[in-house]
This record gives sequence, C-alpha cells and structure tokens, in this order.
Amino acid sequence: MGMAAESQFHVLAVDDSSFDRKLIERLLQKSSCQVTTVDSGSKALEFLGLRESIDPNALSTSPNNHQEVEVNLIITDYCMPGMTGYDLLKKIKESSALKNIPVVIMSSENVPARISRCLEEGAEEFFLKPVRLADLNKLKPHMMKTKLKNQKLQEIEKPSNDENVTVLVPAAEPEIVKDSTEIELKILAIQTETEPKQQQQHLQVVVQQEEQTLSNNKRKSMEEGLSTERSRPRFDGIITAV
Repeated sequence: MGMAAESQFHVLAVDDSSFDRKLIERLLQKSSCQVTTVDSGSKALEFLGLRESIDPNALSTSPNNHQEVEVNLIITDYCMPGMTGYDLLKKIKESSALKNIPVVIMSSENVPARISRCLEEGAEEFFLKPVRLADLNKLKPHMMKTKLKNQKLQEIEKPSNDENVTVLVPAAEPEIVKDSTEIELKILAIQTETEPKQQQQHLQVVVQQEEQTLSNNKRKSMEEGLSTERSRPRFDGIITAV
C-alpha cells in the first residue's frame, strides 16, 4: 500500500474475514483514511511493534521492530480464531506505548454483556456488522484527539538549541474512566439502532407469510373448482321426456 498524505488518519483494521476486511477498507478510504489491514490479532500486535514475551500475559515493545507509521485508531472484529478482538483490546490497553490509541470493536452478534465488557475495558465504540459509512463518521473525533495528543508529545520531546530555555512539560492528563451510565447509554443506543431493522425484517416476514397464505388459498379454491367441474356428470344430447 502506498504512503498517504500526512493529513490523513491512519487506521489499522483487524478481521479474519477477507470480505469484511475489504468492506471496512473501502469505507475508510471513502472517509479519506489511510488503511492497513491484517487478518489476526497477533499480526496487529506485530505491526504495532509489540512482541509477546515468555509469559503469555506480558507484552513488551521491541525497539528494533517498532512500527514507525503512526496509527490513529484500531478497529477490530470481536470473534476471531486464536486472539479475539477483546483479547487484542486488553493487550493494547496494557501497553504503556499504545494505550492511548482508540480501539473500536465490531461484531455481527448483538450481545449486551459482550458490548458492556468491551466498553468497560476501554473500547471507544462497539459497532454491529455490517458496518456503515455513518458508523465510521463517528470515529473522526477519536482519531483527532489521538493526533493532537501525539503532536503535543512531539513538541515536548523536541530538544531546544538554547540551553537557557526551559521546556515546561505539562502534567499528564488524568485517565477518563467510563462510568456505568455512559456504558449503559451506548448499549441502549446500539439496541435502539438495531430495533428498526429487526421490526422491518419482521414486517417483511409477516407480509410474505400473508401473501403465501393468500396464494395457497387461491390455488386451493381453483383446484376445488376444477375438481367439482370434473366430477359433475354431463348429459349432452340426452333429452328426458316427462
């Protein structure tokens, strides 16, 4: 993949389905994002420069293999073989180098407990598949926040040529912990968003069933009419005298 303009946001998309990877890549490109796609959580960690140590629960950043391309957001499928999207989310949030990168989870299953667990672990959003362009428009504020943070860090880390100049390092921003109310509101929004789709699908099923019933009744009536015609005796040409 060619290098994109510096003004673009860079998104790392993780999904074991090639169809879903291609879909999310096209949608993100329509949103003017640079996209890197991988098919597993382990490859995502490798791209991010994380390597697993002997302890499977511990992660460290390898300076020789660190990915120099800035990643502004990670969007990952929940259900994947080996490392799930939830496992990937936990490992990223446990990394001091990567914990500030926003993570978004996708899933084709609407399971409130799963959604709640991901949001509590630090996911910014939880999208139900198929992901739409309108969903991805919600990601830009998260990516902008990360880009601004990175720019501030770069300005702080720039060495000053003037020895008499003192660079003041601002205090670290306190981590914002999502409370249960915010999580419940997000879950409710996801549930509300899916209800019209489910109602429409149910209505379509009901209409199809009614049309099938009418069609069956009409066919049955026609068959009964034909049966009556066939069983009725015909006496053409016979005259009965009284």
